[in-house]
Amino acid sequence: MWRVVQPKHTASDSFRTCISRVRDKQLKERLQKSEGEVVEAGQVYVAAAQATTLHNLDPKDFKPDEVTTSEMTAVYTSRMAKKGAAGRGIYDDLVLAAKEGRCPLCGQRQVSTLDHHLPKSLFPALAVDPLNLVPACSDCNKLKLDVSPAGVEDQTLHPYFDNVEQQSWLYAEVVESAPAALRFFVRPPADWSDVLARRVESHFKIFGLAALYGAQAAQLLSDIRYVLTENYSEIPGGGVRRVRQYLEREAESRRRVYLNSWQTATYSALAVNTWFCDGGFAL
Repeated sequence: MWRVVQPKHTASDSFRTCISRVRDKQLKERLQKSEGEVVEAGQVYVAAAQATTLHNLDPKDFKPDEVTTSEMTAVYTSRMAKKGAAGRGIYDDLVLAAKEGRCPLCGQRQVSTLDHHLPKSLFPALAVDPLNLVPACSDCNKLKLDVSPAGVEDQTLHPYFDNVEQQSWLYAEVVESAPAALRFFVRPPADWSDVLARRVESHFKIFGLAALYGAQAAQLLSDIRYVLTENYSEIPGGGVRRVRQYLEREAESRRRVYLNSWQTATYSALAVNTWFCDGGFAL
């Protein structure tokens, strides 16, 4: 999971901008009356996100009195996400905030939408709150679905509030088969709390990262087969040592970019596997 810098837009700014072109006077008046509840809901949400207690939030406390859930969700779908809508500029700013345009939830696919960290159908007051809108790829957005966490361990990582980039937790091991493959898994650092460890494991499972990374690694193994063969047999003094040195350099290069990328885990696992370095790559 990649961190994303918290957006500069506030809940109030976003809500006001999105409803600025509402023509139905009665609807606009009711929406304007709801601004205070939207702002308050955002404050409660931020406090819970910082305390890792989003699972304790009650959806009924996030339904403004003056407008219906469908009217609030329409503020997002019709007045923010829709091209040409009043709030589309904010939407685009949020999408573009992802580093390298990469989905922060999986760290692999390209961002193409915004994910409501807490679903707008259950928490309508947060429908256009920038801190509840995370840049995401369409696959991750669909995998998460409109489900709110039932327990603390069910909370997926939040790119605006969680930081798991400083220690290694994503690992892989070589499956000694023909062709070779990689199995990815989470190994939380010993000094992590049980809650954080379970949340990372939940995030890994919900977004299907083992399968995603395994498929990416399979392609990488095919791509590097030639250079490994060259190091192993065609360069004088090659063999296991040269293959391992190459893989170790690649692992370190990836590690310096992002500690918990599937590439870092892949090269690290390959480098320590003697079977792979001693010709397993060629099967």
